[in-house]
Amino acid sequence: MATMESTTRNSVSADDTTACQKLSILIPVYNERFTARHLIEKVLAAPLSEGVDRELIIVDDGSTDGTREILYRLAESNRSTIRLFFHKENRGKAAAVRTAIEHATGTVCIIQDADLEYDPHEYGALLRPILEGDADVVYGSRFLPSQRRRVLYFWHSLGNRFITLLSNLFTNLNLTDVETCYKMVRTEILKSIPIRSNRFGMEPELTAKLAKRGCRIFEVPVSYRGRTYQEGKKITWRDGVKAVATIFYFWLVDDVYNEEYGHTILHSLSKAHRFNRWMADEIRPWVGNSVLEIGAGIGNISLQLLPRDEYVVSDVDSLHLNYLKHNFATRPGVSSAKIDLEQTSDFASFEGRFDTIVCLNVLEHIRNDQTSLENIYSALRPGGRAIILVPRGQWMLGTLDVVLGHFRRYTETELVDKARAAGLTVERLFSFNRVGVFPWFLNARILRRRYFGKVQLKIFDSLIVLFRLIDRFLPWNGLSLILVARKPTDAKLQ
Repeated sequence: MATMESTTRNSVSADDTTACQKLSILIPVYNERFTARHLIEKVLAAPLSEGVDRELIIVDDGSTDGTREILYRLAESNRSTIRLFFHKENRGKAAAVRTAIEHATGTVCIIQDADLEYDPHEYGALLRPILEGDADVVYGSRFLPSQRRRVLYFWHSLGNRFITLLSNLFTNLNLTDVETCYKMVRTEILKSIPIRSNRFGMEPELTAKLAKRGCRIFEVPVSYRGRTYQEGKKITWRDGVKAVATIFYFWLVDDVYNEEYGHTILHSLSKAHRFNRWMADEIRPWVGNSVLEIGAGIGNISLQLLPRDEYVVSDVDSLHLNYLKHNFATRPGVSSAKIDLEQTSDFASFEGRFDTIVCLNVLEHIRNDQTSLENIYSALRPGGRAIILVPRGQWMLGTLDVVLGHFRRYTETELVDKARAAGLTVERLFSFNRVGVFPWFLNARILRRRYFGKVQLKIFDSLIVLFRLIDRFLPWNGLSLILVARKPTDAKLQ
């Protein structure tokens, strides 16, 4: 692939989730010489909200009809706004969108076809739910009531509605138009989702993955000027058949993260609702009414422990933090904060504030766990409790630990000694999840897997009621350790 310029990647801060400094307009193009110029001129002229800039990421997907020359001239005359990339051969719409996503630097992305069926003047309406903080994703629906819609093929429309119905059945959404081109997504989310399809199967694939990720999806009605096949429409009934197969496939397969930080395993564990409830029940007797949860992820345990007078959900991962910020925004007493357990400066504003700090499956990710425990101590009020869950047994360290970014698994002595060195008084230390020892050892040490199988995890979670009954009677130590430690009542605030 040749490019007109090198790529610069900008990170998206969690604090920018309701602000859009730049809209990245992703335009896949293939043999559109008669419409490309007009479309790009409309995109450049489309009104945006005040303070929102735009960039056009155009990917020519192996055009052979003279489209490339037109695009090159447009890019040359709009160097500050247009970035142009080429595929040597035609690879499909989704492949072109993948390339465009890779090079997007805006806060929000929208996919725009080059065929004039959709009107760029509607960007503002699509962007509004994101700017107002309500949505992570906005679909432009051709089937919601709008000012106008071109009347075209009945069977094509029926096929669209059938695919939408089937997609809704497997995603538990109530979309009206899954096949719409206009999908506007916060860039950080879009970059983190792998798109495996190369052609039009991208539409149900992306929808399935956005649904599984728990994204807040809105729909906005858009006008639609559909083309006939004589006018250049490319999608066929074969793409409809592939879309049906895609819906089934991505219902079965949880391929929802471009894996970098063990998100896939964490996502799988988040679906184990009975297991998460068991974990929450184990620590509930020691949880007070002013709580800081460190490393809350997507809030699986938080939901089990709420409501409280004050509950701060925190994480260092921006994807998780955005999820927490929006999904707990309407809950009274709940706030979110970006906290790195290893950074003392992140705890300066929380000194002596909480009667409980919950830290589950976090300490093993930290190189300097001693400093982390001292930071926990600083945020507790005198007499407050720290509830800490860590993986047990260094002999169990395996491939799953590596994927999750674990530096260690703990022994009882090591955990107690480090807690005491931080100034905490140990109240109780006990094993948790004895039944999970064999499945973990099998997957991480013998089979050396890097993920949990969906069926395996469902079976495990479905048997939790039985496992909870027998767990305490099993004659070996658990997969995890739970430490309950108190800050001395006579401790002085610094």
